[in-house]
Amino acid sequence: MSAEICTLDKLKPGESGSIVSFNDEEKALKFMEMGCTPGEIILMDSYAPLGDPVAVMVSGYKLSLRKSEASSINIERI
Repeated sequence: MSAEICTLDKLKPGESGSIVSFNDEEKALKFMEMGCTPGEIILMDSYAPLGDPVAVMVSGYKLSLRKSEASSINIERI
């Protein structure tokens, strides 16, 4: 069974995944500085009432990202 690769914005609250790569090289450094490094487990915590931004748990803290930023992070569902 192959692992499902998708972008972070596709996860529902409570779902998690392992960061694989980034679609936007300009944002990649910013993400890595915030603890979103390849191999790190990331948990979708919640969506704002209108769907943007999203809150995720990564590296032991809660991080808020725009949905467009979340769509730049490729994850492997766990």
